[in-house]
Amino acid sequence: MVIPRKRARRAIALGFVCASPALSSAQQATQPPIQIPTQTLAPVEVTGTRERLDAARNGLSPETGSTIYRLDRQDIRNLPLGDATPLNQVVLQTPGVVQDSYGQLHVRGDHGNVQYRINGVIIPEAISGFGQSLELRFADRLSILTGALPAQYGYRTAAVIDIQTKSDALENSGSIGFTGGSRAHAETSLDLGGTRGAFSYYLTGSYLSNRLGIENPTPERNALHDETRQAKGFGNLSYLLNDDSRVSVVFGTSNNRFQIPNVPGETPSFTLDSAPPKDSALADANQRERNRFLVLSYQGTAGPSLDYQVSAFNRSTDVRYRPDPVADLQYNGIAADILRRNVASGVQADLSYRINPAHTLRAGLFAQRETFTTRNTASVFPADADNNQTSGVPLTIQDDTQIKGTLWGVYLQDEWQATKQLTVNYGLRYDQARTVVDENQLSPRLGLVYELSKTLRVHAGYARYFTPPPTEKIDTTSIAKFIGTTNALPSDANTAVRSERSDYFDAGLSWQLTPQITLGLDAYYRKVKHLQDEGQFGNALIFSAFNFAQGRIYGLDLSASYKDKALSGYVNLGFTHARGKAIETGQFNFDQVELDYINAHWAHLDHEQRLSLSAGAAYRIDASLTLSADALYGSGLRNGFANTEHLPSYTTVNAAIAKTFDFGPGFGKLDTRLAVVNLFDRTYQLRDGSGIGVGAPQFGTRRALYVGISKPF
Repeated sequence: MVIPRKRARRAIALGFVCASPALSSAQQATQPPIQIPTQTLAPVEVTGTRERLDAARNGLSPETGSTIYRLDRQDIRNLPLGDATPLNQVVLQTPGVVQDSYGQLHVRGDHGNVQYRINGVIIPEAISGFGQSLELRFADRLSILTGALPAQYGYRTAAVIDIQTKSDALENSGSIGFTGGSRAHAETSLDLGGTRGAFSYYLTGSYLSNRLGIENPTPERNALHDETRQAKGFGNLSYLLNDDSRVSVVFGTSNNRFQIPNVPGETPSFTLDSAPPKDSALADANQRERNRFLVLSYQGTAGPSLDYQVSAFNRSTDVRYRPDPVADLQYNGIAADILRRNVASGVQADLSYRINPAHTLRAGLFAQRETFTTRNTASVFPADADNNQTSGVPLTIQDDTQIKGTLWGVYLQDEWQATKQLTVNYGLRYDQARTVVDENQLSPRLGLVYELSKTLRVHAGYARYFTPPPTEKIDTTSIAKFIGTTNALPSDANTAVRSERSDYFDAGLSWQLTPQITLGLDAYYRKVKHLQDEGQFGNALIFSAFNFAQGRIYGLDLSASYKDKALSGYVNLGFTHARGKAIETGQFNFDQVELDYINAHWAHLDHEQRLSLSAGAAYRIDASLTLSADALYGSGLRNGFANTEHLPSYTTVNAAIAKTFDFGPGFGKLDTRLAVVNLFDRTYQLRDGSGIGVGAPQFGTRRALYVGISKPF
């Protein structure tokens, strides 16, 4: 299942195996033209041009020395929820990935640090929350890269998730679908795609509502006050200018609304003179998340050796937390209406030049300008030096800030075919970040892939990483404004979150044991300075970044996959050790006793899970009927004082039956699916509200049943 890539060779991911090797971009560019009869030349030439440009675009992004997992459209269909599966749940089925609350993922011991790309273009990250901005419906193929990445990849480097979109794949057709199920789950989707000569398009949209928008803070089957409404849209438009160039527009939007779930039976900690104590089960806090992005790209080739793509992008994202003005004051001592907004615009350019059969030179740049705004209107009570409430009449404090920042970088690298068996990718990138800090770094990269035989491949890599702080997660709270209130912070402020700098070492192998079975092993070690982490501090479910002075992360990933005509399956096992020492920014979010302990000891990171396992299988009974299942095991995330303990282990299993009915002429086909999430109804806890940067308890989803119907047209 694990393939350190030399170029495009045999692709294996989640049980998928491409039976024959693919041509490299250089080989594709040098293939002789195919002679086609005159009467079919026009339509085939357009299709061939698109395929050639797709291959050239893929060749802009090297993967030498990295570990890569791939899914195609059939792999996505084989998932229990099919293309309705949340993107984070797909990534969880790869080695070394840990599940967390609010839909968060941790890859190889990193808190977040995941980069998303669409057709090779970086999509600027959204403000963290619990809504999924991207979904699988528009994905034709999905690639997940991790390890020691080539110089092309910067900023967010724990994993790079590159989505190749559908375009003319639907051949002037589409589908409409509906999924209904437990907890009033109702999701409607529509997609359309096709070609009109040189123009191709793919459009999709969905609307979801249910009563489980955020993880339940109690172990009960159903949460209180947990409705969500989520509307999403995506489009990919492409126009061929000529045989060697095209322009494309990719855009997406999401508007997600959540109720904040309640915990019944709690006792108020504060007194509000103007209102009697409010039942905690009746609190009415809400959160809204909106994301929009637009990417305009020009892609071209110049002769058989030069490929390039230039893209301009814009992204706007915001999160707004609306408190219950009575309940938040009575239970938390603060009712804060918080808006965080980030707007980013920039340009990305990449080119690839084949100097000769042994050397492919790649270069590029990325530049971004962003504006981050916080609007915080907080109601708090007066308090004494010991944080005891001194009045039942609240004060209103306005705490607004704005940060403007720039981020830019350039890279140059060479992919060298040193021998028939050995490929070397070496390069440099330079990055500079200017937000609350002004920092830069020159980062060398080196990746090696050696084919010991036709079935055994080994790889090794080194990467120097520079990870700027996510601007939208920098906590700009004014400490002075809240002195003498029930929101007084426990220690002094240091909000200048620093860029993380790390040395990453990676080595592994991939062994094609039989034509059906592939085994993989990958080991990694990361030494970190200014280790970035994130925490959910306070009552708003918004994350804030901070730094440990040092970090030490290492682990081992094991994988196995099987693929034949009817049966496919995979098993992944990940071992992770992730620790940090001495909190150097964001100290005001911690008690002094906890700070003193972490300054003197290596503390487990809150997202460390020592053992993670994922497995899945799909059996195709015939062309119309498929059975599938997948499972997750986790040894438990950290909790307790300074993360010195961990939560109990858990196992969940999902299963599905997918059936296509063919009603013949007149109506055609109807795709149906019956899926069960958490088949054995296990009660398990992801967080208990204790630990470093953990503000609230969350439990995993109890058993849920879903029925899906989709009608192609």
